[in-house]
Formats: sequence, C-alpha cells, structure tokens
Amino acid sequence: MLSEEYTVKDYLDSSSWLSQLSYQRAWVEIDHSALIHNVQEIKKILGPKTALMGVVKADAYGHGNVAQTLLDAGCSSLAVATLNEGIELRKAGITASILLLGATNTPAEIKAIALWDLEPTLCDHHQALLYSDTLKALGATLRVHLKLDTGMSRLGVPWYEATSFASLVQRLPGLEIASIYSHLATADDPNPQVMSLQQERYEEAIAQLNLHNLTPPCLHLANSAATLSDRTCHYDLVRVGLALYGLYPAAHLRKVVSLRPVLQVKARVTQVKTIPPGTGVSYGHQFISDRSLRIAVVGIGYADGVPRRLSQRLQVLLRGQLVSQIGAITMDQLMLDVSAIPDLQVGEVVTLLGKQGNISLEVDQWASLLGTISWEILCGFKNRLPRVNQ
Repeated sequence: MLSEEYTVKDYLDSSSWLSQLSYQRAWVEIDHSALIHNVQEIKKILGPKTALMGVVKADAYGHGNVAQTLLDAGCSSLAVATLNEGIELRKAGITASILLLGATNTPAEIKAIALWDLEPTLCDHHQALLYSDTLKALGATLRVHLKLDTGMSRLGVPWYEATSFASLVQRLPGLEIASIYSHLATADDPNPQVMSLQQERYEEAIAQLNLHNLTPPCLHLANSAATLSDRTCHYDLVRVGLALYGLYPAAHLRKVVSLRPVLQVKARVTQVKTIPPGTGVSYGHQFISDRSLRIAVVGIGYADGVPRRLSQRLQVLLRGQLVSQIGAITMDQLMLDVSAIPDLQVGEVVTLLGKQGNISLEVDQWASLLGTISWEILCGFKNRLPRVNQ
C-alpha cells in the first residue's frame, strides 16, 4: 500500500513507471547490431553504382523504429506503403528520400505528400493529370516514381505503355520523374522463367524510353529475393525489405549472404500451478491432462500476434530448453506444460521467437506450421507489444 506522502499520481508521474510496466508481460526485442550487419552483408553483393533502399512499410515489418539505423548503416533512401507511414517517418525526424509505394488518388493526399516532402508512385495517366492539376494550384513540384506492370498485375501501367506514360508525365507541370520501376511476382522461385520474362519486359520498356529521349534518371526492379538471386536485376538501386530484418525470402537463398534475425519475441510467466489428471486446459478443452501436470500461464496471446492456429503445435524456449504449449491460445495468454521444470517461478522469461542457449526458434518455422509466409508472421505482432532495443 502506498503511503499518504507517496500517492498513485506520484507513481504515474515518475519517469520509470512505463518502462517498468513494459517489461512485465510481453515484448519484442530488436537487435540493432543485427540490422546493421544485414545492411552491410547486402551491400557486399551490390555494385558500386547500385544504391540500397530500405523498405520500412508495415512498421518496418513489425520491427518498429529502425529507419534511422538503416540509414546510418548504409541505406540511401526508404520506402513505405501508405501516406501515414511516410508522415510518421517525417515526424520522427527522418530527412532521407521516402518513396510511397501505394497509390494515392485524391487532392487531399497529394497536398499532404507535398507538405511532407514524400515521393509518390504514379500508376496511370489519370492519376498523373490529377497530381499535376493539384500541384499547379499549390505552386509546388514533386519528384514522382513511375510504376510499370510487367507481370505482377497489381499497380502500374502496362510496360508497353511506358513511353506514352513517361512522355505525358514529362510534359506535365509540377512533376519531376525520379525513377521508373516495376515489381517482380516470383523472384523467390528457384525457376526464374517468370522473373526473366518480367525483366525482359522491363528492359524492353526502358529501351523504348531511351529511343524517345526519355531516359529515366533511376531504374529499380529487385526486391529482397531478386537482390539475392540475380545481380542483373540490381540496376541503379534495389528495394530490400525482408532480408534487412534477417530473414530469407526462400530457402535456396540462404547461402548467398549471412543474415542475422533482428527480432525476438518474449513474454513472462504470470502463474504456475499443478493440475490433476483429467483436467481440461483453455477454451474448448482441446487438451485434457492424462496425468498430473505442472503448467505455466504466459502473458501473450493472439491479440499480440501469436496465431491461434499454432495452438498445441507451438514450442517455446524456457531456461534454454524446448517446452510445449497446451490447449487453445487465447487472446492475451497461453499455457505451457512445464512439468520438466518443477522449480519454475513467476516472472521468468519465455522466448517464443529467438534464441536461448544453442536452440533457435525462427519465424520461418511458424510460417511452415501455418502454411503461410514469414512476412505475414512479422506483420502480425501488434503495437501493444513494446519494441525494446536489445
């Protein structure tokens, strides 16, 4: 109980209370030294004229505030998916070029992009005209990036319309072409047939631009997978996301560079108890004990980004050994069979992803169990998990 002289308000006003609370339940640890290492490893395979753009969309793939570390380590520019992501970087003091990968189609968005000095992607003729009209009224000019669809069937004009599109943008007031780029659909596939076709289309478009004296100042095509798999795709810059965070887009690319995972997910034991044989655990009693069990409750669940579909398939690390999760993973908590650790105490740290001793638990393992991709797992860790520098 607090004394009369030391009130609850005094406690909440103290500088350390939030950081103390952040560690009590669950958190994500970010290893900035691993991030720097990964930038350096990727730059080793780039030519001297190829720049590295760091993709930090989706809260840097769940890693939080790492943009300045990436820039300091050697990334020349950044890319985000949404307008709000770009604005948040500017508010955080980032001054580097920021490419906005997503489409923006309203005057309000264009005004915000101009205000915050972001560099938008233009995907079609109508959008280019809207941008020019809006910027003309503002008396502003923007560097814009033209997107070609070479086979992704997502954003962009068809590659065979590159000349007419670039010609239009070049004539329009308020627009300055910063680059022409495309995106690869199958760069992580060991069979390069589709990727090769997309690259051929991209180069055909660039050749036509050159013939019409529309040579773009910057070309970029490669994502993480293409950066690691094919140096002919590097051009003037590469757009790297997943690999910066220490994950490989495909197993066959693991030997290209040595990457280190940047993220670890940890939580604390909040209760330890013994249950008798025949006791159900968690919702639906998917698990019923066949003997007396020592179980631990851990303060993390699917609302934090631990997929419910991992229920009874998840293993975690506790005191350097693998421990099985039992019963259904709930919104805020999950349960472990800790019978092999009879002296376990409340407050001990559980590693869900990361390393303890000689054992590592990787994002790719979760993705394999769930039949999904590592990108989705990383983006699932919610903001209520504090990001803590390791």
